[in-house]
Amino acid sequence: MAVSEEKKKEMQDPRTQAIASTIRVVPNFPKPGIMFQDITTLLLNPPVFKDTIDLFVERYTGKGISVVAGVEARGFIFGPPIALAIGAKFIPLRKPNKLPGEVMSKEYELEYGADCLEMHVGAVQPGERALVVDDLVATGGTLCAAIVLLERAGAEVVECACVIELPELKDIDGIPYIGGDPVTSYLKLA
Repeated sequence: MAVSEEKKKEMQDPRTQAIASTIRVVPNFPKPGIMFQDITTLLLNPPVFKDTIDLFVERYTGKGISVVAGVEARGFIFGPPIALAIGAKFIPLRKPNKLPGEVMSKEYELEYGADCLEMHVGAVQPGERALVVDDLVATGGTLCAAIVLLERAGAEVVECACVIELPELKDIDGIPYIGGDPVTSYLKLA
């Protein structure tokens, strides 16, 4: 897949190096063999945390996005400030049995197991333009589940936004998207 000039410029932004320097790697978490990319250390550095949000806000301002859907749990950290800054509503995509009321659900595979996402019925209206936000994309399973839920409700998924991308695990062709790059991420970690 060819990289757009806009994407090249974003990847060269000096703020990305500062973001990368704040990510802690935790070996063998949550199970042996996993090198967990911990963003909690990024959150301890307010200027870098702000830069992270600003990069996404700069990308998505003026794109007609009315819904920012954050994936539990770290999408809840990045999604709300992005939503507020671009004038969109925030929708939490949660693990099973966390949302009260009627929900729709989608099961998916992770690099180390299986899981499920749920979304409130009626949270998204047909024709709304949506952005999916999470901290990291590995295999793409979580993002695919989020996209399925939003599209099932009638939304147009514009893009998925993640701070970190693990390209050796991700299957870009397996992530459906409409327009642009399927995933915007600022740190590609090999």
